[in-house]
Amino acid sequence: MSEKEWIEDREEMEAILQEETVGYLALAAEGQPYVVPLNYAYADGRILFHCALSGKKLDWLATNSQACFAVGRQSGLVGDHGPGGACHLDSDSVICYGWARVVEDLEERRRVLEEFNRRYYPAAEPLSAERVAGCCAIELRVEEMTGRQERQRQRTCWRYHFS
Repeated sequence: MSEKEWIEDREEMEAILQEETVGYLALAAEGQPYVVPLNYAYADGRILFHCALSGKKLDWLATNSQACFAVGRQSGLVGDHGPGGACHLDSDSVICYGWARVVEDLEERRRVLEEFNRRYYPAAEPLSAERVAGCCAIELRVEEMTGRQERQRQRTCWRYHFS
């Protein structure tokens, strides 16, 4: 795709990130890829998620904190393309590139977990100190995001670099 086809805008991509509830976190360590589906919250150029205090995600992040996160959705069914025709599917997708880190400070972790929690349970009670201490929080700072929307064979591509 040529440079002229990209739209430098983040609003549409952020709307997709706000609407979807499952994304795919991609990590790499020692030349091996690892992709895991997870619930997340998006806020101000950050992908927020929680996990156990130990496990594969944390092991891989300790080796390489570079991460990629993707969401996607389709609108309808794959269109009939007939003999020799191009396949078509109306769809939206966003890919975020950046660096992930474990949120170690318990007060900061509480804020991240509360933000995540409010996305799925807006009326939830504040988290107790015990729950915060027993749950890991990870923040992926997005450096660049790209997105794509396809409707009736018309494609729109977005890109945004965070400062």
